This record gives sequence, C-alpha cells and structure tokens, in this order.
Amino acid sequence: MRATTQPTTTNLDAATRARRARPTARTLTGEDPFLRAAYRMCRRTTRQHDPGIYALTQLMPAVLRPACWALWAAANVLDDLADERDAKPAERAARVEAWARALQHDLAAGTSTDPVRHALVDAAERWCLDLSGLQSAMAGTRDDAHGLRFPDWAAWRAWCNEGLVPWVDQVRHLFEQAGAPMTLRLDRQADYERFIDGAQLTDILTDLSADLAQGHLLIPQEALDSFPGAESDLTRGHWSPAVAALTAKLTGLARQWVTRPAMTRGMHPGAVIVFDTAADLLRAQLDAIDAAGPTLLTRAPRPSAVARTRLLAPARLRSAMAWSLTPLTVPVRRPPAVAARGPSPAADDCGLQPPPPHPSGARPPQIAADRMPSHVAVIMDGNGRWAEERGLPRREGHSAGAAAAREMVYGALEIGLRHLTLYTFSTENWKRDPEEITTILKGIQREVDEETIRDLDVRQRWSGRPDELPEDLVQTLLSRERRTRTRSGLTLTLCINYGGRDEITRAAAALAQAAREGEVDPHLLGEDDFARHLPCPEMPDVDLLWRTGSEQRTSNFLPWHTAYAELYFTPGYWPDMDRRDLWQAITEYSRRQRRRGGVGAPLTSTENHQPSPHARPDPRH
Repeated sequence: MRATTQPTTTNLDAATRARRARPTARTLTGEDPFLRAAYRMCRRTTRQHDPGIYALTQLMPAVLRPACWALWAAANVLDDLADERDAKPAERAARVEAWARALQHDLAAGTSTDPVRHALVDAAERWCLDLSGLQSAMAGTRDDAHGLRFPDWAAWRAWCNEGLVPWVDQVRHLFEQAGAPMTLRLDRQADYERFIDGAQLTDILTDLSADLAQGHLLIPQEALDSFPGAESDLTRGHWSPAVAALTAKLTGLARQWVTRPAMTRGMHPGAVIVFDTAADLLRAQLDAIDAAGPTLLTRAPRPSAVARTRLLAPARLRSAMAWSLTPLTVPVRRPPAVAARGPSPAADDCGLQPPPPHPSGARPPQIAADRMPSHVAVIMDGNGRWAEERGLPRREGHSAGAAAAREMVYGALEIGLRHLTLYTFSTENWKRDPEEITTILKGIQREVDEETIRDLDVRQRWSGRPDELPEDLVQTLLSRERRTRTRSGLTLTLCINYGGRDEITRAAAALAQAAREGEVDPHLLGEDDFARHLPCPEMPDVDLLWRTGSEQRTSNFLPWHTAYAELYFTPGYWPDMDRRDLWQAITEYSRRQRRRGGVGAPLTSTENHQPSPHARPDPRH
C-alpha cells in the first residue's frame, strides 16, 4: 500500500497566513482618507479614459496598481488639458504648463490639494520614482495643444517615443522596485520601440473620429501621400476607397508592430503575461477597426465584451498564479521631511549652470555665425601612447583622456557649438588587450555615473551597439538620454561600441524591413529615406572632423555623416588637449571655404588666414 502525503493543518495555516499577509492596494494607502480617495479617483479616471490600460493594470500585482492608476490618470489629465475645445491653443498649452509646474511644487512639498497630483506624489515617494523622465512627455503634451503634423514616419516615431515611452518606463521602474523587473534584452530594444509604435498607431486609428472633429490628423504625410485623395477625404469626413485602402494599410502595419514575441524573452512570467495580453488586446482593437468601415469616421470602434472577456479571463488566472509565487518588495511611505524623492518633472533642468571657466581665464574667439560649424566630431586618439611616453600604465592615459573630453564639453558650450560627437570606443577596440578593454569600459561607466556634466545644458546621446557592452552601462546611457532629451544647449553624442560600416549595414537592414512592410517604395528611395533609417536619424551632418595623435585617417567613424566634412588633423595626443584646442580647430574651420561642388565666394581680407587672437601656439610643433 502506497502512502499518500496530505497537507498538514500547520502547512495550510501557514499558506493562509501568507496569503493574508500579502499586501494589497488598500494596505499601501494606510488610513489616510484623502489619499485613499485620491487613488480611487485615479482608478476611475483610468478606467473611464483607458479601459485597455485599466484591464492591464488588473493583471499586475495589487501593490503596483495604485501607482499605475496615478501615472495614467496624470497622463489623461494632461491630455484633456491639451485637448480642451473651449480654449485657444496658447491657453491650452499654458494650462498644461501650469499643471506640470504645480506638480513640481507638490513634489517638493510632499503633498498636494489636487487628488491626482496627491496620488502621484505619494507614488513617487513610495516607489522612488524619478519623475524627471516625464519632463519631455509633459513638454510634448504642452506642444501638442498647438496642433500636430508629421511629414514622415521618422517624425511620427519621435513624437511617439517622446509622448508615450516615458510613462511606460515609469511602470517598468515600478516592477523593478517591487523585485519583478520587466527587463528588456538589450538586443530587443528595437522590438520594444516598435511595439510602442504599434500601440500608438492603434490608438490613433481608434480615436480618428474624435481627432478629425478637432481638426487633427495624426497620420504621417508620407503615409497619406501613398493614397492620393485620402487626406482630403478624411478632412471632409468622407469614407472613400482611398481612405479604406489607407486604413487597411495602417491596421496591417500596426498589427505587425505589436506582434513581437521575442521582446519578452527572459522576463518574469507575470510581466510576460502583461505584455502578451496587451498585444492580444491591441490586435482585437485592430480587428474592430477593420470591421468598422465607414463608421470609423463617426465613432470609436471597440471590441465586443465577449472578445475582451475571452482574452482577459484566462490572463487574470495566469497572472494571479504567477504573482502568487513571487515574493515582492513593498515599500513603506516615508514622511515627506525625510523622503528621498526623485526629481520633479522640471527640477532636473532648473538651475542649470554655465561651464567652469578655463584656469587661464581664456575666452572663446568670436566666430561669425555663417562661419561657425554646427557639428564637430572628434577622434580622440593617443591616450595609450601619451601614457607610455611618460612611463605610465595605459589606463592613466584613458583617465587623462576623460578629463580632456570634459574640457571639450566646456569649450563647446562656451563657444556656442550645437553638436559635439566623441569617438569613445569603436567596434574595432575589442581587439585590444582584455585588461585595457575592461579599464576603458569601467572608465566610461565611472564618467556617466559621476555625472560631471549633470548641471550643464547638455543633451546626452549614445550611438552604438549594445552587444557585448555591460548591461549596467547601456541602461545608464539610455537613462541619461531620456532625462536630458529636452535640453536645448549642446547635444553631446558618445559613440560607444560604434562602427561606421556597421551603422550603414543596420540602416540598410532597417530600410529593407521598411520596404518589406510597405512603409517605403523601393523605387522612390532617396538619401533622406536612408538617413531616416540610420540608428541616430536626428544626427546632422558633420561639418568638422578633428583627429588628434598625428594619424590622418577617419577609422570607420561616421562615414555617412562626414561625406562633406572638413578634415583637421593635429599631432598632439588627446590627453594634452583642452577647450582652447577645440576653439583653434573651429577657428581653422571658419577660414576654409565650403563649396560642396560649387564656386565659393572669395574670402575678405579680414578672413584671409588671420590667426585667432585667442589661439594658443602649439608647444609640440
């Protein structure tokens, strides 16, 4: 006779106690009636405005739901302020700005009289949310009040990333804080962005009737031009064969974009269920759009209750099981006086400082606007040789090179340069000694962690492949991009694990994929189409390419962007450079004629190779 094992009363009691001890949304709000009422209001707002989002929050752990409601309620409040029909665009934009500034004040105070902001402040303090990441999204919502038009898919995607991704990233941060991270594989970042594109396009098609009633058409001109007559028919509210064909094309694109099964590989099962269900709901919504026909121009289509239940009921069961097996970290709200709050939406850009002056007191030369380069790219060569000539380990050269890079940022800000791109680590650098590679990458990580330029008006960008780079470094670089994306001073791009031919190959692959999906016509491709599919499509052409260290080659650096660049080679090693050398390079550029195949105007006598009064003699000559 085989013995069977029955659960003991003690085990059952322990399981029951564990279930009862599992925190709920109610336990997080405590006994504060105003806070509980604020979260309830956020819940109602989310359910009313975004039933799909609300359904997805029900698949999340109960402890995360209040914070999610607060985030999406805040997004909806801002959207409503930007879309108010009884106000002029300038007034709507001012209301959005006022709400965002009030949130900044409330975060500093630790409380708010506004229910939505009160809940958001509590969520930010409890979960250590850095709401500075929402700054660009709020600024974008403010600008949306003036109306939107997109010339092409690239501009449309930039708007999507600016408006939606920061809110989604806050939700991802909640999961990380709770101990169930929605970790994205680095090689799936493009899938994640395309999924966001698909969600946004689905939302635009759903709200087409409401947007048209307000005079908005949020479909890229590039897509409209592919279906002659569709734009005028849409603005007149007329369902035509061209409109039907355009709608079918867009729903097909959205369906492709939201179907990204590889995106969730390696995630926690509960997070996978959330993403997979989101994709299922979006596809169901696209089915409803396809079935709507002419009524798409008069009311928003919705999937049937049966279809939604068929998707959500099993998902709720699976998510409940997944989260029941997951120990979660539940924060305790600290008193406002000692709470470690994240920066407010605008705090990160408040009080930006000028760069420190040069120790010698040197000031940048005055360069005429029409002689000033917009974009300078630098190959920072000679770190290792600088150290070896001084009998130092090569790592000392890289440390000195990092200090020189900071000097260039200071000098670029002082002279008014718009774009500075630094070749920091190439794909070919992996051939170096492993110890030196480790030193270089640790140095880069230390620089971005220390944030020596945090208080400067610098927008930080990264160009390169994530493959093989430490994940912490990649996540930090992406975080710096998000946090500084609205700064309007210098744009600093660090090329890390970057290769020029690799960049062009990736652009060609993206363009081929776009042609396969019907986004572009292969017979009508031009240079602008190729440039829009580069990994950093917003990067302007390089005006001046400067290389130190006596070498005179471009080393696979920005081959597309440097096609018409002026080349400038200097003998000194990079660690010996400071901002005065950048100013001298720009001065040299200002003396050159830029003909681009034409005939340039003759230089005036005052421009004819006169030395800059601020240029210093090169001691190495």
